[in-house]
Amino acid sequence: MALIVQKYGGTSVGNIERIENVAEKVIGWRERGHQVVVVVSAMSGETDRLIGLAKGITARPSPREFDVLLSTGEQVTIALLCIALEKRGCPARSYTGGQVRILTDDAFNKARICDVEVDAMRGDLDAGRVVVVAGFQGVDEDGNITTLGRGGSDTTGVALAAALKADECQIYTDVDGVYTTDPRVVPEARRLDRITFEEMLEMASLGSKVLQIRAVEFAGKHNVPLRVLSTFVEGPGTLITYEEAFEVEQMEKVLISGIAFNRSEAKLTVLGVPDRPGVAFNILGPVSGANIEVDMIIQNISHDGTTDFTFTVHRNDFERTLEILKERAAELGAREVSGDTKIAKLSLVGIGMRSHAGVASKMFQALAKEGINIRMISTSEIKISVVVDEKYLELGVRALHEAFELDKVA
Repeated sequence: MALIVQKYGGTSVGNIERIENVAEKVIGWRERGHQVVVVVSAMSGETDRLIGLAKGITARPSPREFDVLLSTGEQVTIALLCIALEKRGCPARSYTGGQVRILTDDAFNKARICDVEVDAMRGDLDAGRVVVVAGFQGVDEDGNITTLGRGGSDTTGVALAAALKADECQIYTDVDGVYTTDPRVVPEARRLDRITFEEMLEMASLGSKVLQIRAVEFAGKHNVPLRVLSTFVEGPGTLITYEEAFEVEQMEKVLISGIAFNRSEAKLTVLGVPDRPGVAFNILGPVSGANIEVDMIIQNISHDGTTDFTFTVHRNDFERTLEILKERAAELGAREVSGDTKIAKLSLVGIGMRSHAGVASKMFQALAKEGINIRMISTSEIKISVVVDEKYLELGVRALHEAFELDKVA
């Protein structure tokens, strides 16, 4: 008998028929003798509906009350799934994040999990019940409801699997695994049988929407076996594992595992800042203080003793970041502050890069062949990212997928 934690996303529970389908899948695992904990998202479109209600009142709702509102979507789903399970004679019990006591910090809208209490869940599992938990939410030390940010249900599932020492954490979604890139952009994209935590972490951070980045971080840190599966199509999915599990020969053979991209980028530039120690902190400190995450950074020194500082943020944070920079422009001594929301990030990811030269030049050559100009570049041991004009994104993805022959099995 194994303990399985399953997470079902919004499309998997998007209507009553799909919730009934999830109930059948869960019962199937239970009938095989396994204990099952299920984490669910809000029904597809529900979170956007709730956001729309709040934004209909004010553009900037109170972060605390915003979390109280958004957490209700998952509460609906856990109740409906338990009703569907019990209709089939399967005992089940629902838990909100607060009832489980998923303890988080107090960063509303982007909270991080600090601890998970599992005694009540273990009691229900030992009594033969299926435990159904609301994803995406927790409580802080003062009992305030918090949410974990978009895709936070993945993190909930992995955190519960780690706390319960589950045998596997299964992430059910509308795709049947992790692909070399988005099949909607490149129909020839290939499903990967397995990928390393390190590669998956890079792909999640670079725009792949299969898994939330914090979920992958949590799984890697706590050694949680992680598998991505489809709710609607039977299959083995993609196993996310450690690099040590890969044969050396396979690592040498597989140069690039996938191409990630992100349309939700925005670029900001501070021109003509005096080049002196602390300039980067003076620019990014207030941005970080507003709980805005910065991605790529470039600093160029000019011949006149000034520096131009460019960085990217999520497009949703663009207006607030631009406002902060303009407020501080005089204090920074900046000549100008500008921004651009019509950009996108395109990235190659693969552990094989460590032992191969020439990946960057091949990437740049493939983009140049299509007339795509590169506006920013960032690299690490296993990834190369570039910022390009958004209108060229899909063309760039297809060009790189073909250039690195990702449609072929190594």
